[in-house]
Amino acid sequence: MPGLYIYVVTHDGGHAPNPFHGFCTLATCKPQIRKKAQIGDWIAGIDPKQKGRNRRLIYAMRVDQDLDFDEYWDDLRFRQKRPNQAGSLMERCGDNYYHRSPNGSWIQEPGDHSNEDGSQNMYHTYKDTRIPRVLISNRFVYYGGNSIEIPDDLCNRDDSRIRNCGRGHRCNFSESLQQDFIDWLETQIYLGIVGKPKNWPTSEPAEPPKKSSSCSAERATKKRATKSVPRSRTC
Repeated sequence: MPGLYIYVVTHDGGHAPNPFHGFCTLATCKPQIRKKAQIGDWIAGIDPKQKGRNRRLIYAMRVDQDLDFDEYWDDLRFRQKRPNQAGSLMERCGDNYYHRSPNGSWIQEPGDHSNEDGSQNMYHTYKDTRIPRVLISNRFVYYGGNSIEIPDDLCNRDDSRIRNCGRGHRCNFSESLQQDFIDWLETQIYLGIVGKPKNWPTSEPAEPPKKSSSCSAERATKKRATKSVPRSRTC
């Protein structure tokens, strides 16, 4: 049976996951999922818990391929996922910005996890490259700000393991729940992109805004990141 990983998407900015340009990719954040998920497994991102409501599905992807960061950077299929800081919102939130220099150290191109001036953020570099693996899907659904409610039978079965999902991720579901949840996801994966990321502004600003990390819990650490991890450290 394929595996199922469910986690809470705390900040939906189009970066992690990145559903654009024909593929849904998970290249940063969620290192344990990027480490453990196998080809054919399913990943589902849900919204934060709200009292009295079932959880809502933000996106789901079947893992169809995995690449290391250098392979991802060099692959022509994913060239459009390299961030363009002067481009549109979709172009700015690209997740393809890690690759190695000739001496083996990590280069972090300007992107969502770099410093505000575009320089390399060593905290995020160290954290992201511990698992230099990108999960790739061409069978996915991304609802974003148009998230849909997870059916009550799935959300509240097995002691409400999905409804009460918190930090980290859940993957130890009963076989019946896992299969039924995957069956439900399979009815939707051909929809592709249904809505825009929840945390995008309602209208595109004339100038690119100041960056904020899509991993919201890590934002406060970014300014002191260069002191926390030496540049020479790699995964």
